[in-house]
Amino acid sequence: MTALRDSLIRQIAAQGPITVAEYMTTCLLHPQHGYYTTRDPFGAQGDFVTAPEISQMFGEMLGLCVAQAWLDQGSPAPFTLAELGPGRGTLMADILRATRAVPGFHDAARLHLIEASPVLRRRQATALPDPQFHDSADTLPDAALFLVANEFFDALPIRQFLRAGDGWRERMVGLQGGTLAFGLGPVTHLDALEHRLADTTEGQMVETCASAPPVMAALARRIAQHGGAAVIVDYGDWRSRGDTFQALHQHAPDDPLAHPGQADLTAHVDFEALARAAHPLHATALTPQGVFLERLGITQRAQSLARTLDGAALQAHVAAHRRLTHPQEMGHLFKVLGLHPHAAPAPPGLDP
Repeated sequence: MTALRDSLIRQIAAQGPITVAEYMTTCLLHPQHGYYTTRDPFGAQGDFVTAPEISQMFGEMLGLCVAQAWLDQGSPAPFTLAELGPGRGTLMADILRATRAVPGFHDAARLHLIEASPVLRRRQATALPDPQFHDSADTLPDAALFLVANEFFDALPIRQFLRAGDGWRERMVGLQGGTLAFGLGPVTHLDALEHRLADTTEGQMVETCASAPPVMAALARRIAQHGGAAVIVDYGDWRSRGDTFQALHQHAPDDPLAHPGQADLTAHVDFEALARAAHPLHATALTPQGVFLERLGITQRAQSLARTLDGAALQAHVAAHRRLTHPQEMGHLFKVLGLHPHAAPAPPGLDP
């Protein structure tokens, strides 16, 4: 038993089942026992490794993408350079290094980070120059905004609904035999899922994320009014379908109910919902990560870096390039969505 599991069992026994979203929020952000509030989950000592931790090339490619988008919009100054969920600060550090030679970019940039974890804020403050921290996107400055988000939206809490006739039954977390277990609520009719009756059948599951649209709306308002662009990288697809709720514990898949507060909980991102919430911005075509990185020149960068390597270091470098780009690894599972004003070009590497 973990302390958080014991607390959840007592809560559910007293008050009844909770939604998957409530369960995720508690497990990830509980002040004393939450996964993100109590630890650094990244790297070999954590539970997962993200693309920036795999190779510097990932951040370098994103940095060049953002810098070119900034140049394409007339190099606004000053501007907000922001990241949602910056982890250890590795991605932004690589972005800043890759853009040092872009005339005026660093002088004009004002670094802002949206981060909920006190542990990770401390890591970011030591890794990056003078970042300004925010609890949410709502408090970002009203200025041109160039933003990146890598594996941010997959950690936002989801609700799950099972198709039942012309209605839905919500998947809940309750108790069975004194331990946490999934169950289903009664049939309900939801206006927000009315459009999903056309593309689902009896027993199919869809997932919704109520906390994502407000984030997108806050970003869209600034970009629509002041210019800028957003580049969002995550795993998922254009539209949610099926049960994608998953846990990772000590670098291995885990039962999402097994280690509350000690495992990372995520779900695939519904990119269609993100794009719709970013109105009136233009959303690019959804592009596989491998295609995006290749268009930006990651293979040429990999070849350049390889000239100084040999032995095990060279093998690790080649493996990192493959992991980021190959369709059987991260290259196809992870997708990239760009958002920009209709009058501006799409960020490089993405189809309009």
